[in-house]
Amino acid sequence: MRSFLRALWAIVWKDLAAELRSRELLSAMLVFALLVILIFYFALELDPGTRQKVASGVLWVTFVFAGTLGLNRSMAMEKDRGCLDGLLLAPVDRSAIYFGKTLGNLIFMLIVEAIILPVYSIFYNTNVISPGMIAIALLGSIGYVVVGTLLSSMAVQTRTRDVLLPILLFPVIIPVFIASVKASSGFLQGLQMSEIWPWMNLLIVYDVIFTAIAFMVFDYVVEE
Repeated sequence: MRSFLRALWAIVWKDLAAELRSRELLSAMLVFALLVILIFYFALELDPGTRQKVASGVLWVTFVFAGTLGLNRSMAMEKDRGCLDGLLLAPVDRSAIYFGKTLGNLIFMLIVEAIILPVYSIFYNTNVISPGMIAIALLGSIGYVVVGTLLSSMAVQTRTRDVLLPILLFPVIIPVFIASVKASSGFLQGLQMSEIWPWMNLLIVYDVIFTAIAFMVFDYVVEE
């Protein structure tokens, strides 16, 4: 167990150190996310009440598109630099590689979300920062990254990886997207927890099931 955790942390630290040197991944995700926020801001001239209703949808569209860009860049850099082959040849459990990459991608996505939420609040004059919204952002991001890391590991082996990943990913994350939007909307509109819990339960179940599936099939995915 100790060797597993050591290998996992080494992969996470490698990704963080590489990003600190290059600043390619986070900067691309942030610029893209801010552009989406600005486009929605100028395209949708909405009254305050309507802004609150569409806030969850705009936020999760931004998170999903920025996250897809980050997943593509993360695995593409590993492939182009030959790091992916080196990781697969390392004498460690393949699941440590998967969970290390997943945790690294999750950290990058949460950093982007932590910046985008205040920016959205300022632009749209809507408070989207609350414990409930943070919990939904965490649960939704986990489900998204768990599936996205697995599918990006598959798509990066192809020449059409930039196109293939969204085609594979978006249909699979529809439950995460819908549940995250519905739960976020419930918190923003002040609904009772009894109306929000079913969507949160769906996110929790999705996270558990697809984490287990990814754990079981990652070895076969990277072998192919």
